[in-house]
Amino acid sequence: MGYNAQITMSLDPSGFHFAYPLWLYALLVPVILWLLPPGQRVIQEHKTRLRRYADEHLLPHLLMQPKNAQAQHRRSLLLWMLLWCLGILAMAGPRWNFTDVQVFQPGSDVVILFDLSRSMSVSDVKPSRLARARQEVSDLIETRSGVRMGMVIFATVAHVVAPITDDTQTLQHVLGALDTDMVQLQGSRLSHALERAEQLLAAQPAGNSRSILLLSDGDFPEPDLLQRIAQLRQQQGIRFYVMGLGTPEGGRVPSPRGDWMLDAQGKPVISPLAEAQLQALAQAGNGLYVRAHYQDADTQLLLGRIQSDAPPILKSNPIRVWYERYYLPVLLMVILLLLRFRRGAQLLQG
Repeated sequence: MGYNAQITMSLDPSGFHFAYPLWLYALLVPVILWLLPPGQRVIQEHKTRLRRYADEHLLPHLLMQPKNAQAQHRRSLLLWMLLWCLGILAMAGPRWNFTDVQVFQPGSDVVILFDLSRSMSVSDVKPSRLARARQEVSDLIETRSGVRMGMVIFATVAHVVAPITDDTQTLQHVLGALDTDMVQLQGSRLSHALERAEQLLAAQPAGNSRSILLLSDGDFPEPDLLQRIAQLRQQQGIRFYVMGLGTPEGGRVPSPRGDWMLDAQGKPVISPLAEAQLQALAQAGNGLYVRAHYQDADTQLLLGRIQSDAPPILKSNPIRVWYERYYLPVLLMVILLLLRFRRGAQLLQG
């Protein structure tokens, strides 16, 4: 979910312990079975039946057993007892040495709403509003300490091009491909972009500050935008920031054919920066409006406000991650079993 980790390592051998020490009580099972009265009674009954046929000191000479049968039986019993103990030790989870992981939670999540309507191709700011907007976002990405960003492009229809992420390379790659020619349906409908931004922010962890940053020249023909943005702030705590692109005087809007877009009277369409509307949107969202310019003071001002709204960086207690060593007794069990089966196979072949 976007966490940074500071790791320290300890090699203190005194940290040895068992993760599940209750399993160690199972080591007493063979001893208990051996000492219980039913087990002793079975042994005594077996000896009593044999005494009916001969004295006890003569039994070893009369029974058809190899001379080393008792020794083999004892070794087999010790082997299975050892396997049992190793299995119990593995289940108890021996471990030593650990890594302390200190977790930090980032403070801010921001969704950038990038306007790709045709008016963003106006060149009243050089080389164009679109190029200036790309540069502003690039500056934000490069200096976004503690801020995670996502991006939504929009004109008439909105599209998510980057989820909220720490991956600056992905954002920069997406940013370089943005162009007004990507949009088939021209227009400026901010409400659809707000819906996509709300969905992206709703999927993020609770506790972080949440913001929307609009980069546009304005002129949105939607009467209920102020109420919509105010509701986002009041109900979900989402602040609304705006960066205006262009100049109040504006400029002619180029068409896809390379000439100028014309109005109903056949005159070139002039697109000014709708600064009053953008300021009202930022005020409704309890945010900040700045006009883009060539220096980086605009991006620094926006980031400063966004970061000041963030909660303090949350520092949790260290998470101690132990190095589990259960595989060591398991490895010994496997070796002993392989040796046991190999010996049995040799006896069968002999």
